[in-house]
Amino acid sequence: MEDSKRKIWTVQCVLLLLIGLCISQLYASDDVKFYDSFDDAFDGRWVVSKKEDYTGVWKHSKSEGHDDYGLLVSEKARKHAIVKKLDEPIDLKDETVVLQYEVRLQNGLECGGAYLKYLRPQDAGWTPEGFDNVSPYSIMFGPDKCGSTNKVHFILKHKNPKSGEFVEHHLKYPPSVPSDKLTHVYSAILKPDNELKILIDGEEKKKANFLSAEDFEPPLIPAKTIPDPDDKKPEDWDERAQIPDPEAKKPDDWDEDAPMEIEDEDAVKPEGWLDDEPEDIDDPDATKPEDWDDEEDGEWEAPKVDNPKCGEAPGCGEWKKPMKRNPAYKGKWHAPLIDNPNYKGIWKPQEIPNPDYFELEKPNFEPIAAIGIEIWTMQDGLLFDNILIASNEKVAETYRLSAWKPKFEVEKEKQKEEESTDSEGLKGIQKVVFDYLYKIADLPVLGDHKVKVLLIEKAEKQPNVTIGVLVSIIIVILTLLLKIIFGGKKKPAQTVVETKEPDVAETSNDQGSTEENEEQNEDAAAAAAPRRRSTRRDT
Repeated sequence: MEDSKRKIWTVQCVLLLLIGLCISQLYASDDVKFYDSFDDAFDGRWVVSKKEDYTGVWKHSKSEGHDDYGLLVSEKARKHAIVKKLDEPIDLKDETVVLQYEVRLQNGLECGGAYLKYLRPQDAGWTPEGFDNVSPYSIMFGPDKCGSTNKVHFILKHKNPKSGEFVEHHLKYPPSVPSDKLTHVYSAILKPDNELKILIDGEEKKKANFLSAEDFEPPLIPAKTIPDPDDKKPEDWDERAQIPDPEAKKPDDWDEDAPMEIEDEDAVKPEGWLDDEPEDIDDPDATKPEDWDDEEDGEWEAPKVDNPKCGEAPGCGEWKKPMKRNPAYKGKWHAPLIDNPNYKGIWKPQEIPNPDYFELEKPNFEPIAAIGIEIWTMQDGLLFDNILIASNEKVAETYRLSAWKPKFEVEKEKQKEEESTDSEGLKGIQKVVFDYLYKIADLPVLGDHKVKVLLIEKAEKQPNVTIGVLVSIIIVILTLLLKIIFGGKKKPAQTVVETKEPDVAETSNDQGSTEENEEQNEDAAAAAAPRRRSTRRDT
C-alpha cells in the first residue's frame, strides 16, 4: 500500500514539474520576439541585397574552433548587405525590448562596421532586394571602428512631431569596441521609463535616458529658447576686459633699439691662438688617381682633413669676441593694461522662445519590421550569430549564458594558450639572437669598446625590455664597427668630401625621401661628383 502511494506521489511530482516547464517555456516563447541561431543555412530566410554596389558574399560558416555556425562576411573591402523580414512588426513603445546579438571579429577590425539596423516597415520606402545604406531604419546598434572612430553605436532615428522629419540622434560617449578576436555579445535594453542600457558580454557599459540632452546629440527634445537670429550687437558694445593704460608713458631711458646681445668687451683672445692657420687643410697623403681626366672629371682637389695644429692649440682662424646678453636690452615698450571702465562683457543675442520646441513624454519609436546588416569593411571574417529580440531581460541573459558564454570561455582559454606559446617562442628567438650578439661582442676589433657591449647581459636578464635594448645594442655595434672600419673624425679622407659641398647621403638621411629632397639630392650629387670619385679611389 505504501509503495502504491509512493508511486502516485512520484507521478504527481513529475507531472507538476512537466507542467512548470511547459508554462516557463510558453512564458519564454512569448518573451522572444525573434531569434536566429544560424544553425541552419540562411538561404530562404535572409535576403541578400541585389544593389550593384553590394558585391560582398555572405556565407553560412562555422566559427573558428567551434561547431557553431554563423553568418559570415567572407570578403575584404566590399559592401555587404542582407536583411531578414520579421513575421510581425515589433512595437517598442510600451514594454521592455532587448536587442541582442553576437559578433566575432575573427581577423580583427581595423576599418569597418559590424552593426545591425532595425528597419521600419517597407511602406517607409524600401525592399529586401533593394536594401542599402539609405533604407529607413528605426535603430542602428553595434560596433564601428576606423581611424579615430572606435565605438559601439546606438542611433535612434526619431520622427520630429512638429516637422514630420526623421532625425538621427546619436548616443553620446558610447563604449569602445573590444580589441580582441573573441566572440562578444552586444545588448541594448530599451525600458518603458525611457532608460537605455548598453551591455557588452552582459556587463553594463553605458546607461542613458532617451529624453536627456546630456545623453543624445542632438537631443530628442529641442531647447525651449534659442538665440534671437535678428538681434545685433550694439556698435558701442565694448567686450575688452582690459585696455592699455592711456596715461602711461614710455620711460626716457627705455631704448627700444638696443640689441639683445652685444660683444663681450672683457673677453681676451686665448694665448696660443693660431690666427693664420686654417681649421681644415688638404690631406697631404691623398694623391690624384692615375685615371683622373681633368676635362671629364673636372679639376681634382684633395679632400680636406682637420688641421693637426689646431688640435694642439686653443683654436685656429680669425678670433672674434664672443657675444653676451645686453644688460640694457628691454625690447619694445608696451603700456601696462588696466581694467576697462567701459567693459560690458561678452555680447550674446537675447534668447527667444524656440518655435520648433515641443514636449515629449516618451520617444516616438517606429516599429521594427526587419533586421538588416549593411556594412562596409576592410576585413573579412566577421561572424554574426544568435540575433535576438526579446521583451524580457532575464530571457536575454539566459541566451547569453547558454549560447555565448561557453564559446567565449573556450576562446579565452585558447587565447591564453597562444599567448603563452608566443611568449615561449620569443624566449627561444631571444636565445638565438643573444648567442650571436655575444659572438659579435667577442670580436677583437671591439676590445676597446667592451663596456658598451656589456648592455647585452642586462637585456638578456630583463626580458620585458629586450626588444628596445636589442635595437639599441644593434645600433651601438653597427656604429662601432663603422667607426673602426672607416675611422673617426681625425681620418675623414676616406669617407668625407669637401665640406663646402652638400653631401648626398647626409641630405637624404636628415630630410627623408620626399620629391623635393630627391631633387636637392640630385643637384648635390652632380655638384659633388668629381670629389666623390677621388674619395672612392682613396678608399
